[in-house]
Amino acid sequence: MSEQEYRRVLGYGNAAFDLLKRSSIPPYPNFYELLYTYATGVNPALNTRINEIFRQGHSPTVNLAEALYNEFLKSDLDERISAVSERMHARIEAVHDAIDSAMVTANAYSGSLQAARGDLEAEVTPEALKTMAERLLAETRRMQDTNRHLEMKLEASRDDIAALRRDLENVRRESLLDPLTKISNRKSFDEGLAAAISEARRDGLPLCLLLLDIDSFKKFNDTHGHQTGDQVLRLVAMTLKSNIKGKDLAARYGGEEFAAILPHTDLEGAVIAAENIRKAIQAKQLLKRSTNEKLGRITASFGVAMLRDDDTASSLIDRADRCLYAAKHAGRNRVVSESELANIEAA
Repeated sequence: MSEQEYRRVLGYGNAAFDLLKRSSIPPYPNFYELLYTYATGVNPALNTRINEIFRQGHSPTVNLAEALYNEFLKSDLDERISAVSERMHARIEAVHDAIDSAMVTANAYSGSLQAARGDLEAEVTPEALKTMAERLLAETRRMQDTNRHLEMKLEASRDDIAALRRDLENVRRESLLDPLTKISNRKSFDEGLAAAISEARRDGLPLCLLLLDIDSFKKFNDTHGHQTGDQVLRLVAMTLKSNIKGKDLAARYGGEEFAAILPHTDLEGAVIAAENIRKAIQAKQLLKRSTNEKLGRITASFGVAMLRDDDTASSLIDRADRCLYAAKHAGRNRVVSESELANIEAA
């Protein structure tokens, strides 16, 4: 983590604790998460609601904080996973019951066969032989019925398990998407970067990381409102995703920051990609949906770094982050790669 990133995260944490203290809300993890999210501004809908509460002069309460947490942050993914698990458990129990029943019937059938074998070894009258045959026939039919029942249970279980597998896959995909922009979230980015680094090292191929930050986003958000700010975030996400390809991964890194993991791409190629994305973002004309009012254009600053032999995921991110801040300090709306970083920092 870079020093700038550390200071920013620390600032968010301090702001969250200050809000908890001022509101006399206990610093439970869920309430801290609520106000930390508010401090970062990554959930505009939450910020709009809390700002409205503050404007109306309402005093925050534990019940209100709980309601806000449940509305904006509590994920239904855990509940859906629990529901799938319960369905899976019920289906497994049903199969176990069917197997137990089949085993009981099979044991009884085996016992009948053993008894018949013993009777056949002695002298058997025609009447007793007929009775024995009828009994074995009835036992055989019962065994067939039990087997059919077990087959039906197994067939139903196979279909159910296939449906459960699809449900779990949908839940897993949703857990890796940013709900606002519909591109990969931070969790997906972290997993994707770790996998990309392993693959790059295994295959001896280049790997680059691109970080971008929307210029003056807070000012734009405050001026035009959070709904328009959301529109900007979605626009940048769509532009980023449409300008990468193949195994590349576009993600919302946090707030107004985005990232792209670029496997099989050297530094020169990554800078070209970043320039293309920068120009594509700058070319977009923003309109306010409710009034068709022209809001002008937005720009973004970019930092690009390439994986080194001694890099970890953290050190690669740190170097790209330093390049991004160098682009910001150099005037915004530009791309800075690590090959330029040393000269810029020295200057």
